[in-house]
Amino acid sequence: MSFVVTVVAFVVALSVLIVVHEYGHYLVARLCGVKVLRFSVGFGRPIWRVRRGPDRTEWVVAALPVGGYVKMLDEHEGPVPAAELRRAFNRQNVWRRIAIVCAGPFANFVLAVVIYWGLFMHGVPEAKPMVGAPNAGSVAATAGLQRGETILKIDGEPVASWQDVRWRLLQLAVERRPVRLETIGAKGEIGQRTLDLTGFDLQRIDADPMAQMGLRLDRPDVEPVIGKVISGSVAEAGGLRAGDRVVAIDGTSIRLWDDLVAAVQAHPGVIIRLLVRRGSDQIEISLKPSTELQNGKPIGRIGAAPYVDTEAMKKLLTIVRYGPVSALGLAAQRTWETSAFSLRMLGKMVTGEVSWKNLSGPVTIADYAGQSAQLGLGAYLAFLALISISLGVLNLLPIPLLDGGHLLYYAAEIFKGSPVSERAMELGQRLGLTVLLFLMAFAFYNDLNRLFAG
Repeated sequence: MSFVVTVVAFVVALSVLIVVHEYGHYLVARLCGVKVLRFSVGFGRPIWRVRRGPDRTEWVVAALPVGGYVKMLDEHEGPVPAAELRRAFNRQNVWRRIAIVCAGPFANFVLAVVIYWGLFMHGVPEAKPMVGAPNAGSVAATAGLQRGETILKIDGEPVASWQDVRWRLLQLAVERRPVRLETIGAKGEIGQRTLDLTGFDLQRIDADPMAQMGLRLDRPDVEPVIGKVISGSVAEAGGLRAGDRVVAIDGTSIRLWDDLVAAVQAHPGVIIRLLVRRGSDQIEISLKPSTELQNGKPIGRIGAAPYVDTEAMKKLLTIVRYGPVSALGLAAQRTWETSAFSLRMLGKMVTGEVSWKNLSGPVTIADYAGQSAQLGLGAYLAFLALISISLGVLNLLPIPLLDGGHLLYYAAEIFKGSPVSERAMELGQRLGLTVLLFLMAFAFYNDLNRLFAG
């Protein structure tokens, strides 16, 4: 079922982003008087088509839903009747062509703003910015953070949720500098902490950056009681049931669920003996955890989830909601910050400061689409906004074949006073194709590496 959800969520996300992007091109082209011949979602053989509008534009859904395009009347594409030359794309002045090309990425940014605006107004349940016990020897521990402290401000900027904390610290971690935190303790005391991020390892930013800082979200202590046993798992085969309390593993007492997880993960492929209390009885169950790779290291899994007190968890959540005007401003700010952050990360990849392992392809995006869809509509829409921003930024890169490549040609045309030569455009197309194929291959390799190597 989860595979079906992943596929459907990915296809829906891809279709929405393509339609929005291409409709941006289409709308501005029509406003500039350019005749649009075809609006296609996907490439290859059409599986559905219809002609509509005063220009009888052909609307197409093609077999390969991995992109799309708007085909305009253009003398570079074929002969144009003399009566329609004024409506050809190539006959428009350079500023109109720039507007038409920019409209696609701009539409993606507008979509992100609209989604964030709706989410900020509606409000979504998010975890309070309450810190759990920092890992020993970590940056957070050195800063003096203690379990139960709530982060109020980061470098003077208020934060309302754990998600805000993650986003703000991720941005500052890339700058690798000390960060000032204002916190409030369980008894109401205000504290000032300095999180030293000067030694943050950008090469490991593809892992959890919060874990690298030693920060984690506080949560109630979870007892080692089985809440759910996954069908077909090691736990089910060994006889574990929902409601079982794990008392000990290999003679070592188990007090919390985290103790159980640590013991299981430390024994991949090795038989362990669980002392389990079931009702008034105590029984012994032997299990052999399966082996999975996490960050390149083998860990054990048994396929069981804890029983969680939902009422206790609700106390850790807060509804973050804003008025229409404030929400719109925050939506535009989040879109701008995410775009700028994406560009900074790309720049650091080029200079070698950040690993190219952070480049993701369709498999990873599909995985995130499925995960966010299963978390709920709010999470899925937030994912859609993030991918829409990424698509907008990607298309503005100065690579031939992308919108940014066309803008590069038009910028050259403005400075030299005449269009770029056909030969130069042909060489640029070949270079752009080579670069894009390399990036796609590398992203796909990263996808496979994440899939098979954890």
